[in-house]
Amino acid sequence: MADDQDPTWNPRDAAVLMDQRAAYDEMREQCPVAHSELLGWSLFAQDDVVRAVSDPGTYSSETKRQPIPNGMDPPEHGIYRTPLEPFFSAERMTAFEPRSREIASNLLDPAVERGAIEAIDDFVNPFAHQALCAFMGWPVEDWNRISGWTHGNQEAAFWQDRDAGADLAREFATYVNAMLDDRRANTSTDDLMSELLHTTVHDEPLSHEQIVSALRTWTAGHGTVAAALGIVIRYLADHVELQDRLRAEPTLVDHAIGEILRTDGPLVANNRTTTRDVEIGGRKIGSGERISLMWISANRDPAANAQPDRVDLHRDNATNLLFGSGIHRCLGEPLARLNLRVGVGELLRRTARFELAAVEEPARHHYPSNGLSTLPVRLMPARTGPQR
Repeated sequence: MADDQDPTWNPRDAAVLMDQRAAYDEMREQCPVAHSELLGWSLFAQDDVVRAVSDPGTYSSETKRQPIPNGMDPPEHGIYRTPLEPFFSAERMTAFEPRSREIASNLLDPAVERGAIEAIDDFVNPFAHQALCAFMGWPVEDWNRISGWTHGNQEAAFWQDRDAGADLAREFATYVNAMLDDRRANTSTDDLMSELLHTTVHDEPLSHEQIVSALRTWTAGHGTVAAALGIVIRYLADHVELQDRLRAEPTLVDHAIGEILRTDGPLVANNRTTTRDVEIGGRKIGSGERISLMWISANRDPAANAQPDRVDLHRDNATNLLFGSGIHRCLGEPLARLNLRVGVGELLRRTARFELAAVEEPARHHYPSNGLSTLPVRLMPARTGPQR
């Protein structure tokens, strides 16, 4: 790991992977702007991250691999993002919420009856990806396929395996294009996929490539939702007093989720590219260099959040970068918040208490995720049954 004089570090070092949060905290304090082969120039301090996302002219998101809108800069970014925003409107979230709750209920009811659950395999992954499929209009039984793509892309990113990433991208495109062709042929179908076919920019419909790109981003985002849900359940399993408070005051669930994930974020980083020579934290970085915005470290920066390890339900959300910041703040945030709130809320409603069923710390995934790979949990059912 780097010291004050050496800007190089290795994100794949065993010591980093053992505890990514602690490693990033150490980098923020010792070398807040550091270079690695995997991530380019990593920014660990919140001020530096916020400065980068607030200046898309200098820190570009443009990439040929993502034709809309995450891979665009202004003005094209806004032109393409605006027509997609209604897919995540408050009205659409309200309409989808009963289906999300139904999926959560179907997964949790047998687990509560058993009194135990492997939360990642039996609830977190199937719930997050089934809910995504239902929202998209995809067959819910395809959830495992979608989850496999998400995990495969994470591994390809970690090992910088471009061939594996390209293969996964082609498989995903084939899957989505088959559905788009079906919607074109069956005009009576009314779902999100059908609506995307009729979404226009500059009076022209989105191309299949553009739709595939948008859906790939949304799918990857729900892999992050799965990681986030596991982290929240793991924290609550260790803090029964907070469980009790959230059962008594369910309106606090959404804020509690955000604060837990501020202290233990599910997504390691997003990328930008410099468009000119810059100096950050005393480091001179040339034009065309890759920049990695280290969300986990930025959210745990004591300069922005006093006592950053502490979950504080009175903390101001203004400094929480869970869903990013600036023009590229997560487009699917409303759906992510809904499914997190439903997943946590349904678990709380069905139980009087839940706790870890293993002594050892649950295993974690590695960059680009910080989610858990295992989470055995004991469940004590609510005495009066689930409350509605």
